[in-house]
Amino acid sequence: MIRTDALAQLPVRTAVPSLERALDERGAAVLCAPPGTGKTTLVPLVLAGLTGGGPLRRVLVAEPRRIAARAAARRMAWLLGERTGGRVGFTVRGERAVGPDTVVEVVTTGVLLQRLQRDQEMSGVDVVVIDECHERHLDADTAAAFLLDVRGTIRPDLRLVAASATTDAEGWARLLGDAPVVEAHGVSHPVEVVWAPPAGTVRPPHGMRVDPALLTHVAAVVRRALAERDGDVLCFLPGVGEIGRVAGQLAGVDAEVLQVHGRAPAAVQDAVLAGSPGGRRVVLATSVAESSLTVPGVRVVVDSGLAREPRTDHARGLAALTTVRASRAAGRQRAGRAGREAPGAVYRCWEEAEDGRLAPFPSPEIKVADLAAFALQAACWGDPDASGLALLDTPPAGALAAAREVLGAVGAVGTEGRATSRGVRMSRLGLHPRLARALLDGADEVGGRAAAEVVALLSEEPPREYGDDLAHALRTARRGGDGYAARWRQEVRRLSQSLGTATNSAKGSANATGSGAVGSDDAAVGLVAALAFPERVARARGEGAFLMASGTGAELRDGSRLRSAPWLAVAVADRPSHAASARVRLAAVIDESTALVAAGHLRFSGEEVRWAGGDVVARSVDRLGAVELSVRPLRRPAPELVRGALLEGLRREGPGLLRWNRDSEQLRLRLAFLHRVLGAPWPDVSDGALLARADEWLEPELSRAGRRSDLARIDAGQAVRRLLPWATGDAGRLDELAPERIEVPSGSRIRVEYGGQQPVLAVKLQELFGLRETPRVAGVPVLVHLLSPAGRPAAVTADLASFWREGYKGVRAELRGRYPKHPWPEDPTTMEATRFTTARLRRD
Repeated sequence: MIRTDALAQLPVRTAVPSLERALDERGAAVLCAPPGTGKTTLVPLVLAGLTGGGPLRRVLVAEPRRIAARAAARRMAWLLGERTGGRVGFTVRGERAVGPDTVVEVVTTGVLLQRLQRDQEMSGVDVVVIDECHERHLDADTAAAFLLDVRGTIRPDLRLVAASATTDAEGWARLLGDAPVVEAHGVSHPVEVVWAPPAGTVRPPHGMRVDPALLTHVAAVVRRALAERDGDVLCFLPGVGEIGRVAGQLAGVDAEVLQVHGRAPAAVQDAVLAGSPGGRRVVLATSVAESSLTVPGVRVVVDSGLAREPRTDHARGLAALTTVRASRAAGRQRAGRAGREAPGAVYRCWEEAEDGRLAPFPSPEIKVADLAAFALQAACWGDPDASGLALLDTPPAGALAAAREVLGAVGAVGTEGRATSRGVRMSRLGLHPRLARALLDGADEVGGRAAAEVVALLSEEPPREYGDDLAHALRTARRGGDGYAARWRQEVRRLSQSLGTATNSAKGSANATGSGAVGSDDAAVGLVAALAFPERVARARGEGAFLMASGTGAELRDGSRLRSAPWLAVAVADRPSHAASARVRLAAVIDESTALVAAGHLRFSGEEVRWAGGDVVARSVDRLGAVELSVRPLRRPAPELVRGALLEGLRREGPGLLRWNRDSEQLRLRLAFLHRVLGAPWPDVSDGALLARADEWLEPELSRAGRRSDLARIDAGQAVRRLLPWATGDAGRLDELAPERIEVPSGSRIRVEYGGQQPVLAVKLQELFGLRETPRVAGVPVLVHLLSPAGRPAAVTADLASFWREGYKGVRAELRGRYPKHPWPEDPTTMEATRFTTARLRRD
């Protein structure tokens, strides 16, 4: 029986007619509604015709998280007086509750992407709602781009709704073809802001680490809020680990402490979302509770001010979540949870002055995340460079290039970036491409079940109490009775089933249930982990330190059972910004042969001539990425390799490796001045330009050189003269346009310095008597540094005529007192220039 009273209380109902009109007229719309207004639950029911009497339509609702998808489906089914699996169902990774009568299906955005890749027409679906699109998750952005492509080509009748919990909807409206923006206003009660910063110093977060002092402070603020306010307390923390630690510090409070996050058991999630039958509650939650979920009974929010976002160090192949300061938009969302049902309060655990310095919005995932999965989706869609996709933000070129390298290494794409048949199979496994490679290739070596067990461990990092030894973590998960172990077993079943359908070969199918060549758990775990992260195979270099094939150092914590291992397959590592090495959080022991199998594409054997330690190093080397397996000196390296190493040295250390004297340095400065003032044909002689034209000015000396000392014997000035515009005849005008010296009225030839923006002429003041205008070089007035008879600075001018009229009088008064033996005429423009004293002039 439909709960009409509950439906009538949802504020979004007033916006539904406008939304329906927008969809009828334009086929797309942006719906902005605050959390709790019913945009996730009432709107899909109305669009499906299950309430309100409209025509029956099949509606697909995409949520960013599994917990939100399940909760939304259960809430809609409850509003209809049914259970999930009837007219309302859901599908998330590893769990499905859908029946023949299902009209509204809630899925994760990842599941939606899988559907789109299998059936681009979205057969049988009339409306797609992308919920919480303001969070800018990469899967949601990608799904929206694919749906717009489908709607613009083969399904113009497909209706699209982008649902957002904020009013920042202009970008989505443009993306949907200037779609109408429909706003719904919720019931908002006033929320008092209480600033509650820590009293002592708290270290900023780095990597996954949060200062324990901050967590202790957050727990204290929760206790304070319980004492000062009525109602339930919702506390926002960045991750599962922090939630567990704060929960431990709240032992003994007069309230039930609940934990809400993506890994929480379904029973706990249901209990939180159902509300409290009696007594107070403290709900510790990640950002999942900002907008995706509605937690009833909350009157107080305690905000730690932290969140987790993906970050990728593409150069080192390290991708992980990192702890960041939550944006101002997230802070508003979190605070709004306290004013949903009555006036409330938010306790913010930072200084009020810091608030204005926070980022306005969260970083779009496409700008900061690992793009390998996105690149594979785009390649399977038929748009490898994603240039034809309608995206709010263009993916960074460097990140996309790094992603394509990963896909090429695992065989997911061909030379032109198009998805291979293997890549298509990998995309349908619902895994990161690295893990898909490990599952497919690992099954051939260790058996499908064993490969699935390890990949399931890698797809969701085990709790810290499982330790940093991946093989030990596997054994713990097998016998474990905790929530993680239950989810792990469910994922193992899913992957084992997927492997049977994804592997076409008879061998792969047989291994899906059997065992492969590698027998022990430790060997199987190590091989599969190495297949997933070949750049992270690492060889020991002493004292718990390792070098990964990527070139990044890695260190184990004190007391780790892995410290004595000769080789590791590093599964999880993070590298704080201030640290030289990555910290290993999860790894498996391997041997050299396993490393060579998994990372064979990184192996190099041959001559290696490079610039290292300030000189040319020539060796015969066998290495796996940055890990050297064997090395011996090379006596007669190939000349072209030596030349390349010397050029690398010049790039790193600059042309200063050559022999420069004062004249050659001055020549370079003169040419730089002419290039800046006159342009062509005068050459650019900057470091980069010189290196780009090495063939034109450094030969034949460069090809004859073999080491650093040979470079130091090359006359740089003679070499640079080869770049002068001899062919045009302009080279002969060098001394005319940029002379080394200028003759002044006294007869002296004074050197011109070309190092600044203007050429500088430093000359004694008396030697310019009679000169009315400033000398010019290539049409540019020189900057005259006027010196005393002792050569000390007296004045600076670029306008000599003006100086004689206005500045000379004061300078004359000062110099007459200091140097009375020298002539200081009242009118210097009529005086003959001189280098001598008055007495000497009289004698002459």
